[in-house]
Amino acid sequence: MKPTPIVRILAVLAVVIGLLVLMATLANAQTVPATPASAAVQLTDDRGRQITLAHAPLRIVSLLPSLTESVCALGQCARLVGVDRYSNWPGSIAGLPRVGGGIDPSIEAVVALRPDVVLMATSSRAAARLESLGLKVVALEPKTHADVQRVLGKLGQLLGVADAQQVWRTIDAAMSAAAQSLPATVRSTRVYYEASRGPFGASASSFMGETLTRLGVQNILPPELGPFPKLNPEFVVRANPDLIMVGVRSAAGLTERPGWAGIRAVRERRICEFGVDDTDVLIRPGPRMAEAARLMAQCLADKAPPAVVNRP
Repeated sequence: MKPTPIVRILAVLAVVIGLLVLMATLANAQTVPATPASAAVQLTDDRGRQITLAHAPLRIVSLLPSLTESVCALGQCARLVGVDRYSNWPGSIAGLPRVGGGIDPSIEAVVALRPDVVLMATSSRAAARLESLGLKVVALEPKTHADVQRVLGKLGQLLGVADAQQVWRTIDAAMSAAAQSLPATVRSTRVYYEASRGPFGASASSFMGETLTRLGVQNILPPELGPFPKLNPEFVVRANPDLIMVGVRSAAGLTERPGWAGIRAVRERRICEFGVDDTDVLIRPGPRMAEAARLMAQCLADKAPPAVVNRP
């Protein structure tokens, strides 16, 4: 049944309220007192390694922005003593020491911070070296919506946060509300999301693609291509999307690619270029996915064709 204007207004209000609650949690996370459990902590990370700590960690170095944001979303920003160079949210972490990139951080800088645990992606090359120096490493790398929920649970277990899944429930409800805020006509829109230059696209199996699916639109990149496939630009020309989403850092020259002038999205100027800050929100599978859904929904509300019936 087609949602009425009142239903869509209520859905928009739900999105706003949910995001305000989540952003308030992140904004105040630095001041939430740490309440580590005195009992030993044991968990299995995404490498399949069982990690045991004598107590919940008080000093944490995070080498992945989505993990940094997740720690803060759980109200435990105060435990962070260092982060990678790309972690930039929430603003309360601005003064923390930077230890380099997440893949190849400065081992000396990490060790100097005396962390109880180092959080990193499974793709980081620093784990073995840090562990050889006696540091505890927990590798977690969310790549899907289900992963984000699971990682929040793992971090809650590590940090002794009783109801870590409340953060996920807030995210999930806000994403549903974002979808409900869109008119039914949007559902026929065929979208191409360019994740980075190459071009690399976000397929239906990526976490960004999962968000598009939840918003009810069609992704021109099928899941069997893998999450972020490198594409022949001609593929996009043949697919002829109705709307293109792209970060401003990847947008330069996009419309000048051979044949792209004939793509409906280009021809009708139905391209959403996301700024640097918004791109950070969109490309991180973490607690700001509700905000990412809102950004995508706003793009669709502003740029999607009123009806997709006759394709040239």
